[in-house]
Amino acid sequence: MKRRVFVGSAFAGIGLTGAYAQPPKPKAGDIPMRLYGRTGVKVSIIAQGGARMDLHPDVAEAAAHVRRVYELGINYFDCARSYWNGNSEEAYGIGLEGVRKNVFLTSKTTKRTRRETEQELALSLKSLKTDYLDIWQMHDVRSKEDIDRILAPGGAMEAFEAAKKAGKCRFIGFTGHFDPETHAAMLRAYDHWDSVLMPVHAADHAYLSFERTALPVALEKGIGIQAIKVFCKAFLLRALSPRECLTYTLSMGVHVAICGAGTEGQMADNIRTAQSFKPLAPSDLADLRRKAIVGQGVYTGPTMEYWKKA
Repeated sequence: MKRRVFVGSAFAGIGLTGAYAQPPKPKAGDIPMRLYGRTGVKVSIIAQGGARMDLHPDVAEAAAHVRRVYELGINYFDCARSYWNGNSEEAYGIGLEGVRKNVFLTSKTTKRTRRETEQELALSLKSLKTDYLDIWQMHDVRSKEDIDRILAPGGAMEAFEAAKKAGKCRFIGFTGHFDPETHAAMLRAYDHWDSVLMPVHAADHAYLSFERTALPVALEKGIGIQAIKVFCKAFLLRALSPRECLTYTLSMGVHVAICGAGTEGQMADNIRTAQSFKPLAPSDLADLRRKAIVGQGVYTGPTMEYWKKA
């Protein structure tokens, strides 16, 4: 299910002159910024996600999209070595060439041993055309076995701590969308996390809730929190507008919402929402949670959130 480029429901009532009128391009530089946890760094409250670079026909067009998003004012760029077989990192490296120091650049590795992890970091840095990452992350942590392998002697944590000490990454974190209990356990298993990435959206509460289980632990620790699955790969748009989806997520104490925008129009929509963002009251959050479930019908739970464990 693909999100449309200019979503009419997101702009209902703002006086468009025709059914297909295009909203004005958002003014660059007006995106709200937040301090990213304890890092002392300010980042735009929405980010470009690297997982959807594969929507472009080739690396050159993906790189052009990355540059356009930067020019719209986004300074946070999320990526992973596994995205598009490494092509997403390559697109970022080309698209952000010459402006690297102006952006907050992240990547991730799925490797679990020190040796393999260090090898993958070298590939990421080469593709991204940089000598450091702002955040380097252990990607897709799913189980206690993952945690044990990462923290064991010779595990990935040794590579992460060495990279941070050597200046190859400024901050370290982990990601996942599979099991909120594993996320909470990983947050508690290591005392020096700088960041975490997890699903945060209006329908999450209905099935294996990260919002209830892992998010409170991250908030207690005061680390940087990245939200994903804001639109649930567009499934949530059956029930809520894009503006409602993004406003909900940004109201949950996260520092940045990663949006997998595949077009400039989609990111412009997100930027307009961010520019007018005001945190929702608890009653409004509860209303969106209710609407998200009622509007989904049979598509709630594992049918929609297939990325969570069965």
